[in-house]
Order: sequence, then structure tokens, then C-alpha cells
Amino acid sequence: MTQLLVDEAAAPVRAPRRGSSWLRYIGLKAGGAAVSLVMVVMLGFFAFRILPGDPVRSLADGRQVTAEQMDILRRQYGLDQPMLVQFWRYLTDLFQGKLGESYTYNRPVMELILDRIGPTLLLTGTAALLSVVLGLWLGQRAAWRRGSAFDKAQTGIALVFWSVPTFWLGLLLLLIFGGGLRWFPTGGMVTAGSTETGLPLIWDVARHLVLPVLTLVAVVYAQYLMVMRASLLEEMTSAYLVTARAKGLREDDVRRGHAVPNALLPTVTLIFLTLGGLVGGAVTVETVFSWPGLGYLTFQALSAPDYPLLQGTFVVFSAIVVVMNFFADVMYRVLDPRLRTA
Repeated sequence: MTQLLVDEAAAPVRAPRRGSSWLRYIGLKAGGAAVSLVMVVMLGFFAFRILPGDPVRSLADGRQVTAEQMDILRRQYGLDQPMLVQFWRYLTDLFQGKLGESYTYNRPVMELILDRIGPTLLLTGTAALLSVVLGLWLGQRAAWRRGSAFDKAQTGIALVFWSVPTFWLGLLLLLIFGGGLRWFPTGGMVTAGSTETGLPLIWDVARHLVLPVLTLVAVVYAQYLMVMRASLLEEMTSAYLVTARAKGLREDDVRRGHAVPNALLPTVTLIFLTLGGLVGGAVTVETVFSWPGLGYLTFQALSAPDYPLLQGTFVVFSAIVVVMNFFADVMYRVLDPRLRTA
């Protein structure tokens, strides 16, 4: 026994395990994001080619166009070329920063996307901010009052809104508050024919923004509420809260100063993950409310089908999701010290 203790004392002390460096971690995550983007580019090209419909026939719909003229249009758009030749042309244009030219608008796709991305960011950014604030506030209060009428009511309401189809809720709000009560405009971003500037213009945009934002917030905030509630319930069984109460702190101080900050970790990660999906999910809301953003542009491109425009919006939506996932991975490592030693 004595010899065993001597051997253990003489054994070299192992250094604490150190995780991979930040450079290696970010490199791995950036490499994964790059591979995802390559897959998106390939999927975006071939997936839209299997859609039913002929773009040239759709463009000629309702017009007196001969078969020769339609063949000229196909040659002009390169649709008479084999699929692999079209794909190679698409790749070479993409490496030069070009997304092609829209069949419908006869404008470069990049210009159309830059024109429409502002309204989409305004809509989804406002909805994301309100969803996060509302979901986190309700989630932490519901968890702290677990089993109360407030907890049951808020959890039930959030789950109902979460399960409702976005387009159906948008149409319902449009019917009640736009068509019936006439409290808010029924579509667009500004009043048709309006020449307002300055504060009257801001007020006009804000009124048009209410119903689309309300639709997105109602569907999305439940995710933050449920994650925050579950995370805080797990923290409420921790011993450090007993110590905080033993120091004489009030319940509100214990919740705000100790429990909530530790419960925020999974919620912060969820925020980054859902931000990208929120931008892509705005397609339905923008279509219902005729909001002039990327989502409505995608819907119009699907009607043709306008291949270059569809590919361009698909790449932009997917790139936003991939970039947000990358930031979520980085933020998770910053916030959780256990990942820095993994």
C-alpha cells in the first residue's frame, strides 16, 4: 500500500486537456460552410430544371408568337444547349459574380436582388427582434411560475400559433384587420401613388409593416419561449440558486441575476440558427401581403419559371442560412467554455 502511494506521488502530473485552437476550429467550420454552399449551387441549378413548365412558352403566353420566334428566344437564353453546357456557363458566370439575366424583367438578377433585399431585411429584422424579446420574456416568466395559470396560458397560446400555417394566419389577419376593420393596408410597402417623404413616408411604411410582422412574430416567438422555458427549468434545480437565496436575495434578483443568464446559452444559439430560416420563411408572408422583397420576387420567378432569378434567390437565401449557422457555431464556442477544451 505504501509503495502504491509512493508510485502515485512520483507519477508525472498530467497537464489539463487543451482544446483545438481557434484558428483550426474556425477553419473547420468555414470549410464545412464552403462545402454546403457548393452543394447549394449544384442543387439550385438542377432542381429548378425539373420544374414543370416551359419558360419561353410562359413568356409568349397571350401573344402572337411563331415557333421560329420561340426558337430564337430559346437560343438567346441558352435553353437549346445541353444541360451540362448550361451548367458550365452558370458556374463561370457565378465565379465572375454574375447571376445571369432574368427572363421576366430583362435585368441582371443581381440588380433585382439588391433592389429587393432591403424590404426583406426590414421585415424579417423587425420580426426577429420582436420575436426574440417577446419569446425570452414570456419564457423566463412562464418557467419561474411553472404550473401556474400564466404558464399554462402562455405555453398553450404559443403552441397554437406555432402550429398554425403561416399563410393561413396571414390571410386571417388580412381579412380581419385589413378588409373588415380597415385598420391597416392590405398589401404593398407604401400606399400606391403616394409621393410622401420624410416622417409621413416612415409612418406609411410602418402601417404597411404591421400585419406581415405580426404574422411572422406570432409563428416564430413560440420557439424562443419554449427553449427559454425548458432551459430555465433545468437551471432552477441547481444548487447555486439555493446559495443565492440563502444570501437573502429577492426571487426577482435570483431570477434576473443568476438563473436567466445561465439559461440564455441554448437560446442565443437558437437565435442565430433561426435568423437564416426566418429570411427564407418570409416567402409565404411576402406573397400574402404583396411585400416587395426577395420572397415575393421568388414567388414571381416560380410562376414563369424564371431559372436565373430562381437560382439567384435560392443561392442568396441558402447563403444567409449557411452564414448564420457558421456564426452560431462560433458564438456557441465563445459562450460555452466546455467546447474550448473539447
